[in-house]
Parts: sequence; structure tokens; C-alpha cells
Amino acid sequence: MATTETKDTRATALPSAEGLTLETDKGITTISDDVVAKIAGHECRENAAVANLGTQFRRLVGRVKPGQESLAQGVNVEVGRKEAAIDLVIVVRPGVSIPGLAQEIRESVIASVESATGLVVVEVNIEVDDIAFEDEAAESRVA
Repeated sequence: MATTETKDTRATALPSAEGLTLETDKGITTISDDVVAKIAGHECRENAAVANLGTQFRRLVGRVKPGQESLAQGVNVEVGRKEAAIDLVIVVRPGVSIPGLAQEIRESVIASVESATGLVVVEVNIEVDDIAFEDEAAESRVA
């Protein structure tokens, strides 16, 4: 008995445990590292306990060259066809639980990136580079 197989030419765009695949017989959609970095950076900045992102050097460069800071500052990502790994460098405000904040950020970044892109976020590593006290901010301003 012969069976015939028909090829489905519609796009598959359903999130699953394997991520979002947008493949048809006419092409593949890919998502760049920069897009994922901007989504993660924006989501991280939405948390009031995060004072800034990036290492001290990158933040200083941003002060000297206004307008150079981007949403992706302090964010490094590796994006595959279905998965993403994200590294964040943050500056926290005083008085917050760093482990608690890290977990909040991790959960919100994963949810935001996965819902926007369909990629499965396999890890979000967070490095706390500094703590932003008010009196330090006034002293470190570049004139």
C-alpha cells in the first residue's frame, strides 16, 4: 500500500519547548544577537533596583561621549537557531537583596525574550559590577 506525503508550505510560528521556528519552503527567519540584547537590556532597565548596566569603563565612556549608550550596553548574548544565552552586567541600588534581584531580573528577561522571539533562553548570567550610592554619583559626574 503506497502512501503519499504532502508537504505543508505554511509557516510554523508556534512557540514550543524547542523555540519558535519560522521556516517555510521559501525561507528561514533568524533573529540577530543585537535584537535579543536590546530586548534583554530594556527589560533589565525596567527594574527600579537596577541603577545602570555595563562595566565601570563602559559607563564612563558613555558619560564622555553622550548618546553612545545603547539598550544593549552591559548585555552580551549568544543566539542559536532555537536557543539564546544572555550575560548581564548590572549596577544595583543600595538596600536591595542582590540574590533576590538577580532572580527577578532572570525571570523577567527570560519571559520577555521568549515571548518576543520564541527563542528558548537557556541561561541568564548576572554580574553585579557596582552599587550606586547617591553620594558617589554626585562625586563621579564628568563636567
